[in-house]
Amino acid sequence: MADGIKALTFDVFGTVVDWRSSIIAQGQALGERKNINGVDWADFADAWRAAYQPAMEEVRRKRRPWANLDQLHRENLDRVLAQMGITGLTLAETEDLNRAWHRLDPWPDAVAGLTRLKKRYIIAPLSNGNLALLVNMAKRAGLPWDAILGAEVARHYKPEPEAYLTAVRLLGLEPEQVMMTAAHNSDLVAAQALGLKTAFVVRPSEHGPGQTTDLKPEGAFDVVARDFLDLADQLDA
Repeated sequence: MADGIKALTFDVFGTVVDWRSSIIAQGQALGERKNINGVDWADFADAWRAAYQPAMEEVRRKRRPWANLDQLHRENLDRVLAQMGITGLTLAETEDLNRAWHRLDPWPDAVAGLTRLKKRYIIAPLSNGNLALLVNMAKRAGLPWDAILGAEVARHYKPEPEAYLTAVRLLGLEPEQVMMTAAHNSDLVAAQALGLKTAFVVRPSEHGPGQTTDLKPEGAFDVVARDFLDLADQLDA
């Protein structure tokens, strides 16, 4: 199964970290500190995340200059705060809330699984998150990356080919020597089309109890795993 693979690259939001529960918890904590009542913080998290792909699409289609994810998150946050009637935050508090994405908690298996995989393979995020976000997240959560790769390094957002191929090139490898790991079928389909190996890791609660997407692989991926520990088992790590 692991023949020829030298590196594993990882989607991060939803695959490595539980963004939804993390954003909900940080929103609730802010609400308690600021006495913000009547806000459904799950709805807040979902609305903020829903603006993610449309914002990146503006960059992909060159309808705006390159902007990293911190900037896109900040613009989206202003809109979501207004839509949900959340007021009374200082500029510093709003900026700190935007950095909630730097403080996401890993799935319970993530750190142990990555630590095992690191013993045999190069491991790196291949995320749409920007460098500072990914570094801060890794430092806080103990994610043992060998390198930080992804959209800001490539100046292209997934699923643009350059996002994947830049990571492969910077690792000094060929596409077939790199395994893209994700909980999202679309990410893997894009990587597979470029010759990368693929691993689907199921994260059935990424979007909460009512999740209906990415509950199973929808392509002929090289590995299907229930979590990172199972992935390590299958890759002899």
